[in-house]
Amino acid sequence: MSDGRVVGVIGPFTNGASGTALLPGSKSITNRAVLCAALATGRSTLDGVLFADDTEAMIDAVTALGAVVQIDRRARRLIIDGIGGRRSGSPGAAHDAAGEPIMVHARSSGTTARFVLPVVAALGGRWLLDGDPQLRARPQDDLLAAQRSLGVEVNELGEHGCLPIEVTSAGAGEDPQLRHVRIRADVSSQFATGLLLAGPLRGGIHVEIDAAFDTVSRPYIDMTVAVMEAFGANVVVHSADRYVVTEGGYRAAHYTIEPDASAASYVWAAAALCGGSVRVEGLGSHSIQGDVRFAGVLGEMGAEVTVSDDAVTVGAPSDGRLRAGTFDLRDFSDTAQTLAAVAAFAEGTTAIEGIGFIRRKETDRIANTAAELAKRGIDATAEPDGITVRANPFGLRAGLVDSHGDHRMAMAMSLIGLRVAGIEIDDPECVAKTFPDFYDVLETLRASPEGGSASTVPVIAIDGPAASGKSSVARAVAAELCVDHLDTGAMYRAVAWASLGAGVDLDDLAAVAKIARTSQIEISSVSGSQQVTVDGADATAAIRSAEVDRSVSVVAANPQVRWVLTRRQRDWAHRVGGGVMEGRDIGSVVFPDAVLKVFLTAAAAVRATRRLLQQKSADVLADFDDLHAALSAELAERDRLDSQRDDSPLRVAPGAVIVDTSELSEGETVETITAMYCRANGVAGRALGTAGAGAEDAGPAAASAPAAVPPSGALQ
Repeated sequence: MSDGRVVGVIGPFTNGASGTALLPGSKSITNRAVLCAALATGRSTLDGVLFADDTEAMIDAVTALGAVVQIDRRARRLIIDGIGGRRSGSPGAAHDAAGEPIMVHARSSGTTARFVLPVVAALGGRWLLDGDPQLRARPQDDLLAAQRSLGVEVNELGEHGCLPIEVTSAGAGEDPQLRHVRIRADVSSQFATGLLLAGPLRGGIHVEIDAAFDTVSRPYIDMTVAVMEAFGANVVVHSADRYVVTEGGYRAAHYTIEPDASAASYVWAAAALCGGSVRVEGLGSHSIQGDVRFAGVLGEMGAEVTVSDDAVTVGAPSDGRLRAGTFDLRDFSDTAQTLAAVAAFAEGTTAIEGIGFIRRKETDRIANTAAELAKRGIDATAEPDGITVRANPFGLRAGLVDSHGDHRMAMAMSLIGLRVAGIEIDDPECVAKTFPDFYDVLETLRASPEGGSASTVPVIAIDGPAASGKSSVARAVAAELCVDHLDTGAMYRAVAWASLGAGVDLDDLAAVAKIARTSQIEISSVSGSQQVTVDGADATAAIRSAEVDRSVSVVAANPQVRWVLTRRQRDWAHRVGGGVMEGRDIGSVVFPDAVLKVFLTAAAAVRATRRLLQQKSADVLADFDDLHAALSAELAERDRLDSQRDDSPLRVAPGAVIVDTSELSEGETVETITAMYCRANGVAGRALGTAGAGAEDAGPAAASAPAAVPPSGALQ
């Protein structure tokens, strides 16, 4: 990270992602179409153009070639008067006369550098190609070797095989012989594309892709052929590795550019991660972009995907659960970082394969992506040919993501911030390379809260692992919003305490369930402190004993107990008109339609420290290190058991926002949650509490046997 960069904070989506995303035009198609139009005879019109740093670089480049470009940014349109395959009208004539090379600066655009180099070699003259430091570091060896085989003089002025490069050529001339070039495409398919694009200027060319090496991003070569043909070029595809451009130049055309499928990957992923449904129009079953296949990957992970001729819609999985898998992204590697972000929330281990070549993109997209995921608590491993991600939502951590100046890193890691509060992106402005309006478009998909019906009870659900501070935070949030609070964990503790007191074997499911069913449990607030009574006896302190600590997870895993207490929890919410409820499965089971779902977590070591310090015992402080190590291990094991139990396992509820409190005070945590509630419901600090009967008249939050009481409040 560099000093002075902007840092952007991502606001979590609390109501899902929904709508039709208005995406920019495809960068890959734009740059191909701009170059073909510039080389054509006549005036071309391009609609749906992407205006971003990469495409601005190409526009500058074709202007240097001699094309005349009229720009209408509002209409996303270019009108280009082409050079007809000749450089006679080039503005570089003065440079020729002075013996100076004509300069083309590709900024950080790999497509511009790799497409223009073969073109200027075919046009003839002296040219100097350069770029930003990021582009200078990217390899061009195979493309330079191909040009030398065609008789072009190519001199690297810096590092071997890299920009800056001086190109000197007599031009293609009228050589009737069809030149044959073999090129590797295992580092980038852009090398083959550049040769094909320059083919009409040479009167034709035979491009053979070296089959001894695995070709990457092959759909981009198919895209090149499609765009060339739209501008009148003759391309014969003899096989997957043999392309022949025959005689005949480019002709002007009116061409419409598809929305960018790489950009679409982010908005489709937002729907899969957050809930809702996002539609992208202009992309469909006939798209010429390989990256549209990313929607299918999301479908394999469980997302709902609908593809028509001219649109693709992605929705969240019907059961809210994304599933891991093994995916070869060799042909659409620009979506690899998007998939890595999605994989952090999928159940299981996701292997992203076939992308070893992306190590030499704008950054090392394998090593750096794995490193940034790891910093956010995600178990990610950089493999020789890809990335392996082992999901553990409990481990997700807030903090700063270094974009490494990579637009795709910034956009992909922003997706994590839609589900994890407190994610910051270093240098978010780097998205201008291909998607300048990324954050604005993402914000348009933030779904508004749905209007509550008469049967809707407004509940804020706070779930999380043991010792994550759910109870104290939930009480404080309830106080801040002027509503009731129910500590469901205290209910399970009360049942455990009552069962132990009655001498019941906790493994006797029916006997423990009977205790749960018949006990009169009341949880109320007295002078700002929680009071718990069981059958009239004060159990406030007793339910926090070490013995209950060890027993409560067994009681909570009892499906019969959960059935009884779940209904009591729902009854409580109806009687008081909603409120803040915390536990282990509030957002996933008890109230899956809660107005706000939060998963509160922290590192096991942090939770252990907090619990020990709460005891304020001299013995604890004297033996703190040993006790801390043991409690940390105990909490980690409890997390494992709770997450793997058959009935209502502890998991992050679909659409829940993960709030990592490892480095937050209780006050900061409360502020984060209340701010999310206000944003989710379009209010500014307005309370959740309801008028009339409800929170004010309900009295103690009695957790007695279920009663048929209608709701008494609605979300304000």
